[in-house]
Amino acid sequence: MVFELKETKKAAPLFEGWQETMIWSCLQKVMGSIYVDSPENPASAMALLGDFCFFAGKPDRRLVLYEPEHSRRDFLIMVPQDEKWARLIRECYGEQVRETVRYAIKKEPDVFDVERLRAAVDGLADGYMLRMMDEELFWRCKEIPWCKDWVALYGDYAMYREYGLGAVILKDGEPVSGASSYSGYTGGIEIEIDTREDCRRQGLAYVCGAKLILECLERGWYPSWDAQNMWSVGLARKLGYHFDREYTVFICL
Repeated sequence: MVFELKETKKAAPLFEGWQETMIWSCLQKVMGSIYVDSPENPASAMALLGDFCFFAGKPDRRLVLYEPEHSRRDFLIMVPQDEKWARLIRECYGEQVRETVRYAIKKEPDVFDVERLRAAVDGLADGYMLRMMDEELFWRCKEIPWCKDWVALYGDYAMYREYGLGAVILKDGEPVSGASSYSGYTGGIEIEIDTREDCRRQGLAYVCGAKLILECLERGWYPSWDAQNMWSVGLARKLGYHFDREYTVFICL
């Protein structure tokens, strides 16, 4: 059987050393869930949050194949702790998964050049307005398909206000670019950034990314970044982050 773990600290040793904030969100019970093979002495665990799940401990086929009853996601990004988990995912799903890589970014709290980030924010072109995510924007973004991930994992604005943060650029009153918290944990956020297709390649992502980092630093939060592609790696570097490593993920459609 698979169990949803209520005392999530019991699974913490299985994820020890894994620098992934979405796992921390689950372990801290801020958002997401931990599933295990045993609620008393877990040897295998899965941290599930949004479109991501992370497998740790002893590879377990039941966890790899498990789908919670309340799951309504269109796809899932599965992240194995090691090659043994990766091999099991391949065995279980075969051609139903696509194997690819993501790019981990180093977590370095003191790496940011504040003055450079402020200059980026001040350089926003005329015709655009930069605004922090407020309740009105929160609910609007939930209804816009291309940017709903900025707020999708927060049930309401009260939760977002406590564990989330976002900077949105508007043009003619409509969101066109933004950097927000895909997820939150005690002490920081995981950044989600995107720009409406017709407004890309104008530096907007750089501006709202810079603003979000500055606001996180003001709060004493860490703005964690994980890159889906090399464009995201390049933007992260421009904002002051440093590349860490590639890692394997499996996308299940």
